[in-house]
Amino acid sequence: MNRVRLTYLVSHPIQYHAPLLRRIAAEPDIDLKVLFCSDFSLRHYKDAGFGVEVKWDIPLLDGYNSEFLPVLRDRGTSGFASLIVHGIHSRLRGRKGEPRTDLLWIHGYSANYALQAMLAARSLGIPVITRSDSSLIDRPRGRARLLAKKIFFGVLRNLIAGVFTTGTLNRIYWDHYLGPDFPKFDMPHAVDNAFFQQRCRDARPTRHQLQAELSLDPARPVILFASKLQERKRCADLVEAYASLIASSIHPVPYLVIVGDGEERPALETQAAGMEGVRFCGFRNQSELPRFFDLASIFVLPARHEPWGLIVNEAMNAALPMVVTNDLGCQPDLVHDGVEGFVYPVHDVAALTSALRRLIEDPQLRRDMGQRALARINTWSFEEDVQGIRHALAQLTGKIQPSA
Repeated sequence: MNRVRLTYLVSHPIQYHAPLLRRIAAEPDIDLKVLFCSDFSLRHYKDAGFGVEVKWDIPLLDGYNSEFLPVLRDRGTSGFASLIVHGIHSRLRGRKGEPRTDLLWIHGYSANYALQAMLAARSLGIPVITRSDSSLIDRPRGRARLLAKKIFFGVLRNLIAGVFTTGTLNRIYWDHYLGPDFPKFDMPHAVDNAFFQQRCRDARPTRHQLQAELSLDPARPVILFASKLQERKRCADLVEAYASLIASSIHPVPYLVIVGDGEERPALETQAAGMEGVRFCGFRNQSELPRFFDLASIFVLPARHEPWGLIVNEAMNAALPMVVTNDLGCQPDLVHDGVEGFVYPVHDVAALTSALRRLIEDPQLRRDMGQRALARINTWSFEEDVQGIRHALAQLTGKIQPSA
């Protein structure tokens, strides 16, 4: 069988990417090679958002072919000049008996190594495709910055052959900067649905243990927040909404379980002082999260300027109703107001409180919305990602069929 050579360049091993890369590598006619610029995520490192030392507890390198590029600079982050590597050209050309790359896929587009790889691929006549979760809901930009972006994308348009679109807002972003006719291939921002659904099923028999650990009454519903405790995640809005709920004699009285860590934690703990139903659980690793999803009755992400929000994907796999803002990249694709949950305007604490009240007081509504959330996320998976990759390989290389 003829195999098409796909090379993927990314800053470092990423916990969300590893299972997807294993799935792509399982395609019999795709020869995947992953090039990493750093191994900092394999070591204990301080995540700037969580504010704590992090070491992921899931395998990040198993099941696919990868290599770490020779490093000239590694500052342990993925900023523009934080990682400087060499050897990209020789890897794309093929070395030590390896075949030449047919298509280069780059995660992101603005880091120095990404631009270096685009120029190397151009010199070799190899088409390039990039993927990011950028959207126009990102933080406001000044005039000079917007002009610089316009100039930059004019150059980028000549260096790449296409882009992967992760969702509706990301497609709008690329339409805006590269034009509606520029080649785009759907590659949804997905998580390992099978992993999270199985782990949630596995957690059910021991749910009482986590309830006991957190001193939770099983008869009371649980509102769950799980993300970095940063200002833009707006957990403070959720704590304020929770305070309004418990002050209004709501029945049953819910708990608020906050999973995550970060710079905002001290302020949030002060804000929640005296509220007996609030639990701060700190950072929990990838394999632990399904226990909290299984425990929860409602999942809330009150963030602003959130490029996507993969934690929403994860929680939907537990058949939880979602309460999210209209400032999440994932919202137009995954959560429709009144269907999989409720969507409210960012910062609107009154609207957030109202949505939570409706769900707390109506268990059947919670169940119905949770089932619709599960049905929706089952259509937003790695299988759709693989189809997007195959369509790109078929169109840009002509060496593969769009469907296996």
